[in-house]
Amino acid sequence: MNILVLGSGGREHALVWKLRESQLTDDIFCAPGNAGIAQAAECFPVDLSDPAAMLQLAGELKADLTVVGPEAPLVAGVVDEFQNAGLRIVGPTKAAAQLEGSKIFAKEFMHRNAIPTARFAVVDDYEIGLKFLKEFGLPVVIKADGLAAGKGVVVARAQEEAEKALDSFMVQKSLGGAGDQVVMEECLAGEEVSFIILAGHRGWLPLVATQDHKAVFDNDLGPNTGGMGAYSDDSILPDPLREEIIRRVIEPTLAGMAAEGMPFQGFLYCGLMLTEEGPKVLEYNVRMGDPETQPIMMRLRSDLSEILMASLEGQLAVVGARWSPNPAVCVVLASKGYPVKSETGKEITGLEAAESLGGVKVFHAGTVFRNRQLLTTGGRVLGVTATGEDLPRTVEQAYAAVSKLHFEGMHYRRDIGAKGLRRIETTRKVHHPDNQAGNPSPA
Repeated sequence: MNILVLGSGGREHALVWKLRESQLTDDIFCAPGNAGIAQAAECFPVDLSDPAAMLQLAGELKADLTVVGPEAPLVAGVVDEFQNAGLRIVGPTKAAAQLEGSKIFAKEFMHRNAIPTARFAVVDDYEIGLKFLKEFGLPVVIKADGLAAGKGVVVARAQEEAEKALDSFMVQKSLGGAGDQVVMEECLAGEEVSFIILAGHRGWLPLVATQDHKAVFDNDLGPNTGGMGAYSDDSILPDPLREEIIRRVIEPTLAGMAAEGMPFQGFLYCGLMLTEEGPKVLEYNVRMGDPETQPIMMRLRSDLSEILMASLEGQLAVVGARWSPNPAVCVVLASKGYPVKSETGKEITGLEAAESLGGVKVFHAGTVFRNRQLLTTGGRVLGVTATGEDLPRTVEQAYAAVSKLHFEGMHYRRDIGAKGLRRIETTRKVHHPDNQAGNPSPA
């Protein structure tokens, strides 16, 4: 089977890496790809905003299956184009992709279908937005309606910051047309979780839970990015909470989309806040997350090609998925200036040393080979991903690999997985109260 993967980031490298393992895979292609992907797949240039160009490429490559990585091709209608031509592709239609393509559509859909989410208001005028600020109070979340590569959300904790976000989106047009309208919503308190499913022709399959780290600096400080790291561990979602999410979010979302004439197929990402009132939806994405895909693929033991084909053939319930019980951690290495204006063209060293460590895979995002050098080409450069027996050792191994890598201006968060480590420590103290501070451990 010939497989085409669309995209050029760390998510796509992880998908190509896992698809390459499949016994069903003959040739694998990626468009446009990156330096790391080029080691495992033949790469081709393509305009990811042009569905006709992607369809033409798939036809020329005789692709039996196409997998869409990023959101832009989905929102542009690439799935509709392929389906009309009778080609197999994993992803939602243009209509269903509105769940990510428009924050307003998503929030109003949640409201219509009684899916728990934050209180919100739709704003289409800057002056009206200023008035709404008084109603919502601080902190407040301001979201651009359209696609913004993870940079269209501002959590404003001060009046000046909120007004600046509104001005940037709606007046200065920093995100182009994506900020013509915004969603203003209450700021939810709690812990974030990414819960992704694969919805098929019939039925759906849950993936292991992950926790993303969106802010650029440690302790969730600084502006939001596309994601500075993620980890996956079974302790993130206890079974009762997982079942509540399925009952209150996943099932009504799929049922609501079907009832409204937009049945959802493909990867559905639910970004959740675990509040005192229960899980609430922060956002929908209509594709795998980046960097969540990297640790998810590290934990997947099943054949990814088989799972994707089963989703198209209505066989997900038969095929299922097997997962490693071991956690996985991904630390993103970013360029100087990211997420505002990233420096590029910096030489990357230490890749072989990092991957020589056990259980480590370095996924490429913004990289290119030029004049026999591996160089940076974007904001997020590498996703250093490790797996191990438990979360503390996996975090340690991931950062050991990070220490082997270097490029000028490289920066990264040093607390990826820290919430999970605190959860483990809290559980340990609950079960072993004698080990708490002030009570010496038994000899």
